[in-house]
Amino acid sequence: MSTVTNFLILLIVTILSVITAAYIYMTRKFKHWKKKGIMEIKPTAFVGNMGDCLMMKTSPGLLFKQVYNEGKGLPYVGMYIFDKPTLLLRDPEIIKRVLIKDFNYFSDRFSRASESDKIGNSNLFMIKNPDWKTVRAKLTPIFTSGRLKKMFILMEEVGKDLDVYLASEIPEGTVGTLEMKEVCAKFTTDMIGTTAYGLKVNSLNNPDAEFRKCGRQIFTYNIRRSIEFTTIFFMPELVETLGFQVFSKESTIFLRNAFWDTINERIKSGIKRNDLIDLLIELKQSYENDPEQNNGYKFDGDNLVSQAAIFFTGGFETSSTTMSFTLYELALHTEIQKKLRLEIDEALKANGGKITYDMVMTLPYLDMVISETLRFYPILPFLDRVALQDYKIPETNLIVEKGTPIIIPMLGLHQDSQYFSHPEIYDPERFSEQNKKSLTPCVYIPFGEGPHICIGQRLGLLQSKLGIIHIISKYEISINKKTPVPIELDPKAFLTSAIGGLHLNLKKITTAAG
Repeated sequence: MSTVTNFLILLIVTILSVITAAYIYMTRKFKHWKKKGIMEIKPTAFVGNMGDCLMMKTSPGLLFKQVYNEGKGLPYVGMYIFDKPTLLLRDPEIIKRVLIKDFNYFSDRFSRASESDKIGNSNLFMIKNPDWKTVRAKLTPIFTSGRLKKMFILMEEVGKDLDVYLASEIPEGTVGTLEMKEVCAKFTTDMIGTTAYGLKVNSLNNPDAEFRKCGRQIFTYNIRRSIEFTTIFFMPELVETLGFQVFSKESTIFLRNAFWDTINERIKSGIKRNDLIDLLIELKQSYENDPEQNNGYKFDGDNLVSQAAIFFTGGFETSSTTMSFTLYELALHTEIQKKLRLEIDEALKANGGKITYDMVMTLPYLDMVISETLRFYPILPFLDRVALQDYKIPETNLIVEKGTPIIIPMLGLHQDSQYFSHPEIYDPERFSEQNKKSLTPCVYIPFGEGPHICIGQRLGLLQSKLGIIHIISKYEISINKKTPVPIELDPKAFLTSAIGGLHLNLKKITTAAG
């Protein structure tokens, strides 16, 4: 009996010792910011300030907005990502230094994919310097205005497919209800399919289209995917150990096969489309002819697949979310909807009813509407950076140590009354030519800023605008009772996303707008 008792005592002592040691280790850096004289959000052992995110009570974007608001009047706020001291920036001048002026100190994201996850690790979003600089320079030509103009012919074919799809779903004279996030995702999936892969994906007409299934799988915010994204963004040192991937295994296999099938067919046929595949073929062949160029970066294998994969995922999800949130706000604000429709109708009339690249790019009110949507609902609600070496913030005594994560909370900045009067009101007039001049630099940054600014910004805006034109020119939109007002943002989602989708009523216009 005494032996059993002794064993139990030893077991309890061991467990308590392990817990105590773990507690001491995980709290050893707490008060890091307080010791520096910086306001910090009180952390909790083992989770720091990330407890509500882990419990899926709030999303990282909403959490960082809350921290931003608690630091009102301060240039920055200290917080803890688990046990790691993290600095959340509030001051636009400091943000400008991090993103632009002193970019070399903060040129990498804190988030990181596993070394064994080649498609997740090598794409332009995740890749680290110096490889990032090489890949960025090589991919930039795909987004010139000349290339986009040539792509637009392919894009407008998808726009016509959208017309056919909506006409089949909403017969003339009826009011139809559609979940517009899914409709927009099908549209942008088809768009990226044709501009990136040169394929007619046909998501609009085929609910089981492989590319759409792949997209749903990547951005389904279930418990597992939330844990994976949390680890990749906030505990990257554990990604390798836990075997987490940016893309699921099924998505990785599909995207890899789709890419090589397209590449091989394109090389065999000799067809040129001036799209991403053409550019990647050029990089592949150039590397094969001279492997020593590009500072040793290998443009082959999964290094090529990864660029097409991030182009696909980033391109369809961000644009479809922008489109659907815009349609939601237009449904709420009928006066804005009518004004936008009038601008589109007049442009179409002046252009003989034809939608062209130049027409889309010269619609000022549409640009204002999209800009306000991205202020209200920044798709990526925060930016993460990491200090690559010790950095002293100018005109302060604060030294940010090497390895410190930096958070820039766009959701907080974009909805701060210090920079935007009545930020809770959806008002496209903020982005009129006159009002844009008064915007504080590095406050409105839906695509990031500086050398790391989103490379696909112009393409993303172009396809969002094209989709809006096709829908608003032909349909009146109103709120459906399935969609709450205001909408609720998904606490499990890393990107800004509405719970339950966005159900809207659409009615075919039979007379001129107005």
